[in-house]
Amino acid sequence: MRGKAAIVTGAGRGTGRALALKLAGDGVQVLVNDVDAGPADDSAAAIRAAGGSAVACVCDITLADAGDRLVEAAIDTFGRLDIIVNNASFLMGGRIEAMSDAQFNALVEVNMLAPFRILRAAAPHFRAAFEAEQAAGSEGFRKVVNVSSVLAQYGGPETSNYAASKAGLIGLTHALAKEWGPWRVNVNAVALGLVATRMGAPFEGSPPAVDVGGRTAYMGIPANRVDAYRARIPLGRGATPEEAAGAIWLLCRPEADFVTGQVLTASGGMVG
Repeated sequence: MRGKAAIVTGAGRGTGRALALKLAGDGVQVLVNDVDAGPADDSAAAIRAAGGSAVACVCDITLADAGDRLVEAAIDTFGRLDIIVNNASFLMGGRIEAMSDAQFNALVEVNMLAPFRILRAAAPHFRAAFEAEQAAGSEGFRKVVNVSSVLAQYGGPETSNYAASKAGLIGLTHALAKEWGPWRVNVNAVALGLVATRMGAPFEGSPPAVDVGGRTAYMGIPANRVDAYRARIPLGRGATPEEAAGAIWLLCRPEADFVTGQVLTASGGMVG
């Protein structure tokens, strides 16, 4: 892992930050992406303080040029790109009869279109790396991990836009695993369950609102629904950000070189 380079979106907080720190601990150079400058800078600084290599790249991944900007920043900074983790997301739920096209599309943009654009921008670099290795008579593997959700597999009330877009991300995973397999790119997904981040924090009353790229998004899950989720988790609780990051990290490792097109469910055993 030492000397490889990774892009991790949504790495200013929560699972993304935990993963960036974990990868950096393996010697991976990390491009820390977040829409908020403060958290992105903090994560990158924490990596550097621990002796690792990281730079912050602050941008809204739903912008049309964000994929090109992230990939170019990684190549310009590190001279290579080996790992992409599409982790950034937010919530904007509600009952379907009250959901606008804009609310539905907002989740499609962050959960499907943004990863598509990032991976499209990475394609020529992945192919060039493969061809160079072939010419040298060697074999290397690059990694893509798309962070999905158990809601993509089983659904949930008032999450039609989130569940559908995260399911679309799994479809993208399966398709690219077949398309990029010949280039020795492993493309997998992790379906996370309840995680103790601001997205998974319980709330009473109105959900906490945050600004995401000029749009209002909501963080947290109604407390009664969190209780219902926990009751269906055999391990008895949600994951910590570090535990969620650990599942993603497994698929970034060389030990996963022969694993592709798979969805690893990290939910503590919660299904349905």
